[in-house]
Amino acid sequence: MRFVVCGEALIDLLPGEQVSSAETHWSALCGGGPMNTALGLARLGEDSHFLGRLGGDAFGRQLERYLQDNGVATDVAIKTGEATSVAVVSLDAEGRATYTFHFQDTSNFGWRAGEFPELRENDWLHFGSIGTISGPGARAVLNFVRSTPASLSYDINVRPSVLSDRVEYFQRVEQLIAAVGASGGIVKASDEDICWLVDDPDPLPYAEAWCIEYGLALCIVTLGPDGAVAIKPDGRQVRVPGHAVELVDTVGAGDTFMAGFLASYAKRPDDVERALRWGAGASALVCSRQGANPPTRAELERFLSAPKKKIG
Repeated sequence: MRFVVCGEALIDLLPGEQVSSAETHWSALCGGGPMNTALGLARLGEDSHFLGRLGGDAFGRQLERYLQDNGVATDVAIKTGEATSVAVVSLDAEGRATYTFHFQDTSNFGWRAGEFPELRENDWLHFGSIGTISGPGARAVLNFVRSTPASLSYDINVRPSVLSDRVEYFQRVEQLIAAVGASGGIVKASDEDICWLVDDPDPLPYAEAWCIEYGLALCIVTLGPDGAVAIKPDGRQVRVPGHAVELVDTVGAGDTFMAGFLASYAKRPDDVERALRWGAGASALVCSRQGANPPTRAELERFLSAPKKKIG
């Protein structure tokens, strides 16, 4: 199966050594939720293609080289003359990441209808994150999702700093959920994503309601260190626990979860529990490393087969 991952590629600026009060060294790491998922799929041995708009500056060239060096095909990517988007990452004392985005007039948000490829029924289109709800190209992405015959999965990946109005944010998300549901696809969100969107501390009833209302095959809710749960339209839940790892940071955790999940689910859709285990394992491994550095298939298989203490 060919996986086509649509969305943003950007540069994550992570703080390093503070040399003086006037100078901090920063690491410019390749990132962006959809790009991380494309990379994760390639490292797991899948046929992964990145469908994004790459900037025409030095950062854009860095992103393209990084994708290609890691086995992600860029044949459907669009090269632009625009600047590359930048996310400044702040880490709290426990390694959890928050982001400040610099997106004005950058490459990720200018999608036009003619830039999308024609996909086939045996392709899998995964998409999500910021470019689906922000910028002048968001409507073009929605129309592409509505018209493609490919299998669909959508990672909501809420970023309140991009659009702080909960009602407006959910209205845009809802259109995409409906488009995915029309083809019997999958929606994934973190518990924090859903809680913020609906302003309620209990996300699971909303995930179940989305399955029923929109006709989703699954709604997956990741639960941080407590693992993940997949909810089916009949209300049945499939749960897997999290893994105890030494946390470095959470950058790319949800994106890598989806890579692990899809790599398993696309081959064995009847075994949702296995797919969730792959997702949770891949996510745990990326949390033990700096930045979005997904595991290879061999690394993930070793991790999942090794005895370990589980939490959740």
